Amino acid sequence: MSLYDDAVLVLKGYEGQPELRQVYLDHLSTHPDGMWKACEAGHLTASALVIDPERGRVLLTLHKKLRMWLQLGGHCEPQDPSLTAAALREATEESGVAGLTVLPGGPVRLDRHAIPAPCHWHIDVQYAVVAPPGAVQTISDESLDLRWFGYDEVAEVADASVVRLLEATRARL
Repeated sequence: MSLYDDAVLVLKGYEGQPELRQVYLDHLSTHPDGMWKACEAGHLTASALVIDPERGRVLLTLHKKLRMWLQLGGHCEPQDPSLTAAALREATEESGVAGLTVLPGGPVRLDRHAIPAPCHWHIDVQYAVVAPPGAVQTISDESLDLRWFGYDEVAEVADASVVRLLEATRARL
């Protein structure tokens, strides 16, 4: 199965946010290249909130280009077998944490947000991954900083989309 086909199946199976989900499906149906960064109309991305439920905290990155505290994630790659695998790969690469596991149940949220030209939209499929006990992070070259924040600190440092992702993740737990 192609990554495109997997994305369509994942989105069709996602029960939340029905209007936004349909926007995603419509985008893919009109843009066969909608999985890839080269699609200037916008492209799917896969992100993951790294969570340590035992210690009540999440790992956020200070994004190098945007200079905002965000969940980890990014562009799908041709070798990614699924959206879930893309989100896990991105979270592992950007956190340096081995042994992350995807929270069962598929995506936690969808978030469509504007980005600078030449592309205009990131059509993000958001997952949550659980960090193993004693996880130690390593800053990647895509980050200015990488830091654990208590659940109650996230709203002080991150935007509303990250807060909504954390709320949805905690509800799933």
